[in-house]
Amino acid sequence: MTSKLQSPGFPTAPARCWDVFCPVVDNFGDIGVCWRLARQLVAEHGLAVRLWIDDLKSARRLIPTLDPQAACQWVEDVEICHWAEPLPEVVPGEVVIVAFAGSLPNTFLTAMACCAPCPRWINLEYLSAESWVAGCHGLPSPHPGLPLVQHFFFPGLDSGTGGLLREADHAVRRSQFSEDAFRRFFDLPPREPGQCLVSLFSYENPGLGELLASWSHGKRQVLCLVPEGRVLPGVAAWLGVSGLQPGDRIRKGSLTVTVLPFVEQSRYDEMLWACDLNFVRGEDSFVRAQWAELPFVWHIYAQQDDVHLEKLNAFMTRYVAGLTPSAARAVENFWRAWNRGEGVGASWPAFEAALPALASYAPAWSAHLQDAGDLAGNLVRFCKVEIE
Repeated sequence: MTSKLQSPGFPTAPARCWDVFCPVVDNFGDIGVCWRLARQLVAEHGLAVRLWIDDLKSARRLIPTLDPQAACQWVEDVEICHWAEPLPEVVPGEVVIVAFAGSLPNTFLTAMACCAPCPRWINLEYLSAESWVAGCHGLPSPHPGLPLVQHFFFPGLDSGTGGLLREADHAVRRSQFSEDAFRRFFDLPPREPGQCLVSLFSYENPGLGELLASWSHGKRQVLCLVPEGRVLPGVAAWLGVSGLQPGDRIRKGSLTVTVLPFVEQSRYDEMLWACDLNFVRGEDSFVRAQWAELPFVWHIYAQQDDVHLEKLNAFMTRYVAGLTPSAARAVENFWRAWNRGEGVGASWPAFEAALPALASYAPAWSAHLQDAGDLAGNLVRFCKVEIE
């Protein structure tokens, strides 16, 4: 791609360069999706990727080697740049992706319009199971004042959408996973007979106390792994302690809470694989839980006017279609209770009883999702048509 910009010293974009802009709304969920996508585009498709992040401090939790003070740096072969105003003068890449309804700076849009040919401009939307998604996937939207066309790219559950992010080596890594090695790494005791191992990665939730009380008073031993995050203060308050740190382990009745450090994405996958039930939030961990082929509970990111509950219901309708009526009701009742923060304790027993059925169903659901293809590969193919 050449640029008609005449500014002296204006740098040239690397060959096959893609720009990915990540506005941080949900911290780890948004960064997680963009970071995973950027690395996959580099590793599996041989692209040069500039990942623009507007909150490097939050990103450092997920990318430990990141320097939040550096304007530009390389991590795992991805060029990570600080998305700040004013944006440095750079020649846009041949593809420009802006995630989660973000708005590109006007200076960058102008630079895109000066390129010949103009970059392929992608609006990477949030994942949704709603029925209208397939009809909107890939639709163009011309810029009102510049010779640029934006295309909407929707992650989704069907072949008519962009699919979901899944690395080519995921199945191999999953088959090589050792729960014993995972437990040794985090200094966890051997699994007790009949114990239920749960991961809890969630937003703040007023129903948290009901859930923990149900586990504490239950007949089955529960080991709850809580990575550092937004739910941790609520767990500490329920336990009656001033704070919790990685490595802390507290037992209350049948429940043992163990705090883990916030881990990189590959370690998070291992935590999902090690558990019998995974509570996840947002988008990235939600997708990973489905690839883990195990029961999970989704805490969706809350939106105004309860729009998020429509998205939750759309997914649940699709997800429970392959379950027995009793298991489907248990999922719907508990998921709704968890997302509303009320009725969690009352709906837990039926959901717990449905866990064996959910465990049997999970591999088939994961296989179904793979029919839509991998999002990164679908994105490359979609853009290649326009570029060539």
